[in-house]
Amino acid sequence: MRVVTITEAKNGLSSLIDVVQDGETVLILDRGRPVARLESAIGGSGDDAGGRLARLQRAGTVRVAAGVSSRPKSGKPVRPKGGASAAKVLMDERRAGR
Repeated sequence: MRVVTITEAKNGLSSLIDVVQDGETVLILDRGRPVARLESAIGGSGDDAGGRLARLQRAGTVRVAAGVSSRPKSGKPVRPKGGASAAKVLMDERRAGR
């Protein structure tokens, strides 16, 4: 993990982003105290992927999908009532604001 001051981070942000894209984490200090951590938002090395996801869930940043199924709820397709065309039913619903 690379450690830099706020001034170093501000003056060398482009090079720090290159470092982060290579999978390294950067800790930013303010007067010797850690204030921020710069890490890749896209994958990275994957060594802490589960921990990162758990932190994001606790922070309320992400929500994990629960039991989403790709199968339709019933085996039968929905048919418009009274022999109307599906396009007409759709247009009527859109006009009604549904």
